[in-house]
Amino acid sequence: MHPSALSLQKVRASVERLFDKTMSDMIRGIRANSGNQSAYIAQCISEIKRELKLTNIDVKANALQKLLYLQMLGYDISWASFNIIEVTSSSKFTYKRIGYLLSSQCFHDGTDVIMLTTNMIRKDLNSHRMYECGVALGGLSCFMTVDLAQDLVNDVVALLNSSKPY
Repeated sequence: MHPSALSLQKVRASVERLFDKTMSDMIRGIRANSGNQSAYIAQCISEIKRELKLTNIDVKANALQKLLYLQMLGYDISWASFNIIEVTSSSKFTYKRIGYLLSSQCFHDGTDVIMLTTNMIRKDLNSHRMYECGVALGGLSCFMTVDLAQDLVNDVVALLNSSKPY
């Protein structure tokens, strides 16, 4: 692809990003639309689904933050499991933390994409960054399955025997 085309794509993505709703905007909107809350939330969910189809990880992390709030309101967000894994695998800790928090809240034994997380969790458990290791352990404690336990037992035992503080 031509360098000027790449630059144009970056500019378009930045301009589109200016008009994205943040989680705070969505919460204000939900409160402002108390009479027609379900319609507003349905509109927000369709916007979130559109945002999750984009390739920009910043947009996806923002969309998952909004889904986190909707999940706390009782809405089912299991349809976003793969997107949660995608954001969790980010190299940015702030995004990784969002992903692990959502994983810990909505993944369970029946979640079909959990097995896709094995290598990602192993990488985070063995990370030289102690906070990545801690967030991985915290998330893993909430959605551990028998298969994950069998695959990751050596990594967790190595952490128990480690001199690392976190």
